[in-house]
Formats: sequence, C-alpha cells, structure tokens
Amino acid sequence: QVESLYPRPGWVELDPEVLWSQFIGVIKEAVQAAGLHMRQIAGLGISTQRGTFITWHKRTGKTFHNFISWQDLRSAELVNSWNKSFLLKVIRVIFTVLHFLTGNDRYLAPSFLTFSTHQTSMKLSWVFKNIHEAEEAAKKNSCCFGTVDTWLLYRLTKGSVYATDYSNASSTGIFEPFTKCWNPTLCNLLSIPMSVFPSVKDTSFNFGSTDSEIFGVPIPIMAVVADQQSAMFGECCFHPGDVKLTMGTGGFWNVNTGEHLFASRGSLYPLIGWKIGEEVVYLTEGSISDIGTAIKWAQDIELFTNVDETARMAQCVADSQGVCFIPDLQVSGDDPYLCASFMGLKPSANRNHLVRAILESVAFRNKLLYDIIVKKVLIPLQTIRADGGVSNNSFVMQMTSDLINKKIEKPANADMSSLGAAFLAGLASGFWTDKEQLKKLRRIEAVFEPQKDPEEYRPAMDAWLQAMKHSLHW
Repeated sequence: QVESLYPRPGWVELDPEVLWSQFIGVIKEAVQAAGLHMRQIAGLGISTQRGTFITWHKRTGKTFHNFISWQDLRSAELVNSWNKSFLLKVIRVIFTVLHFLTGNDRYLAPSFLTFSTHQTSMKLSWVFKNIHEAEEAAKKNSCCFGTVDTWLLYRLTKGSVYATDYSNASSTGIFEPFTKCWNPTLCNLLSIPMSVFPSVKDTSFNFGSTDSEIFGVPIPIMAVVADQQSAMFGECCFHPGDVKLTMGTGGFWNVNTGEHLFASRGSLYPLIGWKIGEEVVYLTEGSISDIGTAIKWAQDIELFTNVDETARMAQCVADSQGVCFIPDLQVSGDDPYLCASFMGLKPSANRNHLVRAILESVAFRNKLLYDIIVKKVLIPLQTIRADGGVSNNSFVMQMTSDLINKKIEKPANADMSSLGAAFLAGLASGFWTDKEQLKKLRRIEAVFEPQKDPEEYRPAMDAWLQAMKHSLHW
C-alpha cells in the first residue's frame, strides 16, 4: 500500500519512485517467502488500481508530475464549468436524438453525459492546461499517458513496451467500450492530444519480458488487468449474471453481462471485464465511495483500536439508537458539497452505536445499489461473491445478505485482485489450460444466508435515507 500525498487541499498523489520500489520489493519478498528463485517464475501478472495515472516524456522517461489518484479533486472547477456549459447541453440533446432514432445503446451514455472529479479524462485535461512541460511534449508527440499498469510495464521493460489492456483502458472513461478504441470526440472536446495514449492489448497476453537487470533474469509479463476486473476473474465470475461485490477503500458491484454491453442511466456504467483472444467479456459496474476509508477514519479518531472488533461492537447493541452515519469523506461527483456526518446523536449514544451506524451505512448503500442493478440489468443475477477487506466484517456481510435477501459467498482469501492476475497470467503461459481448472481452485470460507426479513430494517433505513437528504448541498 503506497502512502498517499496531499500537496494541496483536495489533491491526492502517489510518488512514482516509492510505488516502483514497493512494487519490486513485494515481488521479491513473495518469491522469497514461497521458497522459490526468480528463474522458476513462469510469468508475471499485474493487477493495479484503476483511474490513477501519470504522464512522462517518451524518450527520457522523466515524469511530468506525481501519479494523480482517482480520488484527486483538482479538476473540480473544470468539472463544474463543463457540467454547467451550454455545449454539454447541446451534446446531450444530439445523442438523445441519435439514441431515439437508432435505438443503439452506444448513444445512451453520451445522452446524459455528466463529468465528475473521479474521471481520468477531466484530470488529464487539467494536466495539459496546467503543466507546461506535458503540454509542450504532447505538441511534439513526445508525451506518454499511462495508468499504473502502463507505467509499470514501461519501467519493467526499460521503455521497450508502452501498452495497456482493455480492462484498464475502459476504466479511464476515455476509452470507448463499444468501438474498443480511445474516444477521439471526447479528447477533442477536452483538448487531450490523441498521440498520448498507449496501444491496447488483450488482458491475458505476452506483453514481453522484464529487463534482466531488475530481477536477475527476464520474466515474461503474461497479464495486465485492472483491480476490480481482476477480482471478478479471481472470484471465477465467468458467466453472465455472476455478481462480485468488492468492499475495500470503496465498494464495487460488478455484474458479468457476457458479450452484451449494457449502457444505463445513473449509477451504473459499462466496462470491459477482460479480453482473451476472441473472447470479450463485458461488465456492468456500480460503485460506492468511502467504505474502508470511513472505517479507517473511525479508527484514526479512536472509536476503536482494531478493525476486527467492529463487528462485535455493532452486534453488542440492539440498534444504532437512531444515530445515522452519512458517508462521503471524498467529494461526491453528484454533489460536490456533500460531506461525511453523524446525525441523530443523543447523550446516551456511545462508541458501539457510532460504529454500528458506520457499518449500517455500508449495508444500506449495498442495498440501494443492488436494487438498481436488479432493475437495470436485464439478465438474471446468479451467485454473489464478496471480497475486499470489509468482507471480513461479519456484521456488514450478514446485514447485506438480509437486506438483499440473497446468500453471499466469501472466499478464504479476501484479496481477489492478485489471484485474478495470477489466473490470467497462468492461462497465458499455459500453466492452466482452461477456466474449469480455475474453478476447482476456489475456496469458500463462509456463506452468509438471509436470517431476517428485510422489512425489519425498514425503520432504520428510512431514517438513514432521511438523514441523507438533510446532508445534501451542505
């Protein structure tokens, strides 16, 4: 875990050299801990955080700035300006008409286009407006743009490989999943030079080998994949209707939609899950901000000392005593003024009630997003599999199962992103021959089945929804 830097209010960055040294260190430690030698490694799979990016000089490799995190808010003014612009209104009307006339889902997303600070596109536009060196290099076709995976590939191969995969590209919001190419219309709109983008390869693919100086021997890089899509693959959600719920720093619901790409208004968006040869698997995703972030914040202010005790604390009180926790420690794309808060505090409320309120807010938001998925995704939902650090919290898992009235499987290993990258690399290198072999490797630690009627939570959830309304436009 690379520590974030906060050079200015709202700015969130990562030091590329720290990220590089930790990345190399983790690989060496893992190989050593397994009692192996580098020459025994058949292939390397890389799973990385999505949306975080950097730009650098194509020839020298010199970076123009630190990694700009997906949580970064420096583009807020640009976002607000665009969302209020007349041009954006015109664009929405044009694509609404095109969608009406053709019925093609490709035109649905642009018909309600709204920019947010979470999108890579707006932050990249900010770079070319504010960082002169990057702008000048781009004019000479000497500027490279890359998410974490692209930059790591570039460094691992000493600059000989400049590429990304379909899962990472589609997660930037600049890559068009319908046409499977970088979006020239959006780039033209935001003054982003098309020359800065890497080539896009299959997810399970031989990207080349690491320079032999790095690990002592060259190691083939056999897979590159975005973290949420990688977790989906690690959970073996290979079939249409399979659902993956990741609860880490944020929360992500992903539904495998097979070869069909569903565009939807509102809270859901389409992504490319992975591409392996001719097979392209699409996902529909909905996200929740501030899950692990909120829990870590509660620990930092000493509501509890150990994350493992939060489930017990929540269970030792009958309810939150009317206390509601409103999340969003990061600014919301829908409401830039929304901020985290407790509501309904009483003199009798103690730490247990506050902790329960925080955990309940996770389950309530899971319920809201699940209901949207059921309504919008036009395929029957199958198995729900959870992962991420917060999936270790039995209170959140049980309450979510109760609210959605579905069983949820939790794997023995909560870190599915790394497993998914290993699976994809193993397939590309021939270590495994098909996905059926991968399914046999799955280990389920617990299954949470509904124990309460969802209606029993109705008063608490109604109070929470009311508190959410009061917190808007703060």
